[in-house]
Amino acid sequence: MTHLTRYCTGCSDERLFEQFHAEAGGCPDTGDGDCPEWACTVCGDALLIGLPLAELVTSEPASRAA
Repeated sequence: MTHLTRYCTGCSDERLFEQFHAEAGGCPDTGDGDCPEWACTVCGDALLIGLPLAELVTSEPASRAA
């Protein structure tokens, strides 16, 4: 399993987190198999890391039908 240390809001302290699907290409929830889900090894609170940025939304007015 892959591990990292991050601040856990559930524990209010730095904790060890582990990746749910650590094996390369093993995540069924993403197209590339890189799992964004991490869980605190103490309390189980989750982190999502590396989510794609939302596309920019333009403020151009929508066209109107005549």
